[in-house]
Amino acid sequence: MRTVGVEEELLLVDPETGEPRALSAAVLAHAARDDADQDVFEKELHEQMLEFATHPQSSMESLRAEIVRCRKEAARHAGEIGCTVAALATSPLPVSPAVSVNQRYQWMAEQYGIATREQLVMGCHVHVAVESDEEGVAVVDRVRPWLQVLLALSANSPFWQGHDSGYSSYRSRVWQRWPSAGPTEIFGSAERYHRLIADMVATGSILDDGMVYFDARLSRQYPTVEVRVSDVCLHSGTAVLVATLVRGLVETAAREWRAGREPLDHSVSLLRLAHWQAARSGLKGELLHPATMRRMPAEAIVRALLDHVGQALADTGDLQRARAACEELLREGNGAQVQRALMERTGSLRDVVTECVRHTQA
Repeated sequence: MRTVGVEEELLLVDPETGEPRALSAAVLAHAARDDADQDVFEKELHEQMLEFATHPQSSMESLRAEIVRCRKEAARHAGEIGCTVAALATSPLPVSPAVSVNQRYQWMAEQYGIATREQLVMGCHVHVAVESDEEGVAVVDRVRPWLQVLLALSANSPFWQGHDSGYSSYRSRVWQRWPSAGPTEIFGSAERYHRLIADMVATGSILDDGMVYFDARLSRQYPTVEVRVSDVCLHSGTAVLVATLVRGLVETAAREWRAGREPLDHSVSLLRLAHWQAARSGLKGELLHPATMRRMPAEAIVRALLDHVGQALADTGDLQRARAACEELLREGNGAQVQRALMERTGSLRDVVTECVRHTQA
């Protein structure tokens, strides 16, 4: 059974006002004094962000437990510094992001200007083990049209600088400002994949291969495929669902590759349209069907994804739980829908943030 790990980026906020707080260095220093957490929490681009990474897990129950534990530990460390954490992919309240004091991040600020300064966005990255680079690239080629559905499920960033953006995932629109971000063409082999990345680095427009921000890529550190398309999820259960579906997609793609089935050859232009549609509407309205690239109701597209990965999920014992989680999300709404409902009920973005703090630690 393939192992799965999750990286989540959390927003540091004031527990009373909901305003973002640039305190990551202090929170990380506090966490470093706790030996058990030294390999969990990491610095991110902005001082208002805190990242954690789970250890690889085989069972989704274990992954859920670790995500919940890491979120609670993040809140504990933040609380010692006078702030807390919220699983929000953008700040609903206005914020002036502070770039972390780090040579790499300072290079990015100089190279990309305002695109770096405005990149206070929080994502969820899922790592799934693969046997080789060849298998990994075959997976990357075959999961491309399905990643938009993960974006719709995870969408959790409707507000930007104090206003409703009109998008369910505005984070993904901000993320597209990086020159190397987004969907990719079909590579066909590990050799072609690595050659393209070497050519990208050679342009000097990116610092190194760690700045290749494809929606799905080979990890530079681990023997995994890393899927980077999702917003950080408001609820830990949604993060587990996304991880479950990513593992199902990876296993399904690997089986297709071994069986000699070619990937769907949609152009990058069509994939960008599909991702835009998912970012705009989330689970409300329509998405583009991954096979036909024609509009269908979001519920039908989510169920098409479940059908696509159904055998792989059944083989790991995850199918029924994934179906139930998808139905609950379609019924109750994703993070963007929850945030907008809170805003409609309270009329206060402060209350949106403080209520989402509670959801983060539930």
